[in-house]
Amino acid sequence: MTVTSLRPAVPVTPGSSVTRALLRAVAGPTPPFVALVLGLWGIWTPSAWTDEIVTIDVARRSWPQLGELLGRVDAVHGLHYVLMWLVGQLNGGLNEFTARVPSAVAVAVAAAGLSWLGRLLGGPRLGLYAGLLLAVLPTASRYAQEARSFAFVMAVAVPATGVLVKVLSSGARARWLAGYAVLIALLGWFNLLGLLLVAAHAVTVVLRRPGRRVLVRLLAALAAGLAAVVPLLVLAAAQSSAVGDAAPVTAGTPFTYFTWLLTPGQATLPTALKLLLTGTALAALTLLAARRHQAPPLALAVGVPWLAVPPLLLMAVSFGHPLFAYRYLLFCLPALALLLATAATTIPPRLQLLFALLPAVPLYASHQAIRQEDSRQWDTHAVIRTLRIHDAPGDAVLFSGARCGLIATAFKEAFTSRSDLGRARTAATLGALDHQPAGPALLQQRLAHVPRVWHITCTHLSTTARRTATRTTAIQEQALTDAGFTPTCHYRAPGVDITLESVPKGRHPQVLARTVPAGWKRGGRHRPGSVRAMSSPESDKAGAFGHAVSPLNH
Repeated sequence: MTVTSLRPAVPVTPGSSVTRALLRAVAGPTPPFVALVLGLWGIWTPSAWTDEIVTIDVARRSWPQLGELLGRVDAVHGLHYVLMWLVGQLNGGLNEFTARVPSAVAVAVAAAGLSWLGRLLGGPRLGLYAGLLLAVLPTASRYAQEARSFAFVMAVAVPATGVLVKVLSSGARARWLAGYAVLIALLGWFNLLGLLLVAAHAVTVVLRRPGRRVLVRLLAALAAGLAAVVPLLVLAAAQSSAVGDAAPVTAGTPFTYFTWLLTPGQATLPTALKLLLTGTALAALTLLAARRHQAPPLALAVGVPWLAVPPLLLMAVSFGHPLFAYRYLLFCLPALALLLATAATTIPPRLQLLFALLPAVPLYASHQAIRQEDSRQWDTHAVIRTLRIHDAPGDAVLFSGARCGLIATAFKEAFTSRSDLGRARTAATLGALDHQPAGPALLQQRLAHVPRVWHITCTHLSTTARRTATRTTAIQEQALTDAGFTPTCHYRAPGVDITLESVPKGRHPQVLARTVPAGWKRGGRHRPGSVRAMSSPESDKAGAFGHAVSPLNH
């Protein structure tokens, strides 16, 4: 089969060469610049949550400790952990900001790659539109501000798809085949589920029907790339990786997936704005389907399988082995941007302006929502702020809930003067992701030497972790009761409950004056998940925390 050029035929008209030259000049640098600016906008504001805290804690370990961890658990995230460890070494340490910046850079790389891919498929206009659309989508910014591997998977998936297009158009030149093998290997090492992209590529190849020579060479490159991932597959199969609860797959999952690509999280936007955003995108794709003969054929052959095949496969697998989580499919976001950009190139300029203006308000509102401090599953900033404002000399902390104790190790500067009573051995010394909790005897011994304890319970947990946390919490509460502590007041933030426990009067008379912080109320001991956030008349305290302090009930 003869190889045809991917460049669309464009009639030469007066001024067209100038326009195309201008588009070429801006199509390359503009999308990654916009993506990086949006990724860095407010990157320090959202509170670090469970997975990010794990990243920071792991990246702060010594190289031998990191190697021991990856040999025992979570090797599937090993490449990302190693990268974050290197960032920490170069930066003299790792914190929320420095841990997130690489993800922002990865999203910028993805936007640059999609602009290049769009130019390959349909010229500079399609490249500019596709790259900019990816840059401005809130879901891209959301994961540009998360210290996990998902942005990196997307950053690899885009050039891998671009290289596939070059292989199909260049007659399978050696350099593109080698690049494809390397990128497929990187895709798997960043996240094994990223290899679902290979299935989408297979559909694209079937639709394009390349010659036997191209197909054989492409399969050889793919086999080489997959072979490089085999050691990780073997190691991961022998480990119990830290996988949380998977979302149940229902009839509404495909629509929810589509909505998530446009705006992350179910509470990010009011229903009306979410429907406006989703409806606009669906209308654009409907117009693309109606005008498909005016669109570059390969753009559809690449974009549609990329958007649809990976989620369908993951949903199918999840019926037998629950794995479905939307964040695993972030690498499909560029496909949606590519298809929406393709739709824009097939409609008149007036309709392009309309489709640009309709989603403007929902997009802005979603960008604002994902940059709020409490927009993540854990509001760790609230924990640190509460202790900073209300603690007293000699106060200690007691953590309950999987990974919860890592807050103190990931934010060492905020906990240097506060003893962690519930930790027997650190996760780093264990080669694990969780600290070893102190037993009842050790906990009793430590409680005898402190006047007040901040009992911090993390409530956003998987089902398995919640069962373990319930047992640990019961042991801790019994130890507190046996030591004579009583709950004084309670504060609740997203994913975190904080209870101040104090000893009876007379045991530590020097701290009685500060037993109850001003504006707080007394109450019974908190049981995780049993307390509703209540409004507080002390508006200044609620304003200081961002959430209200409430009395407790059994």
